[in-house]
Amino acid sequence: MTINQRVFAGFQPNRKMISAGLVLGGAGAVAGMLGTVLIGVALATAGRGWLQQLETAPTERAARALAQARAASQAGLDAWRNAAPAN
Repeated sequence: MTINQRVFAGFQPNRKMISAGLVLGGAGAVAGMLGTVLIGVALATAGRGWLQQLETAPTERAARALAQARAASQAGLDAWRNAAPAN
């Protein structure tokens, strides 16, 4: 008898319970993944509908914000260049 056989001699798990646990765990994992997919589809559908209802497209808003930021940056640079030197 080897050491492993002596140590685990009294350890005899119920194989049917282990099998049932594996099956239930697998079913739970599949159900969880299915729920995650359904949530993702629902959020994507709602997001697409929301984007279609916007008056201004997101790309147009981003372009306008970038133009405003560039204008503000240029105005600040011009003000800094034209400022009277501080003595």
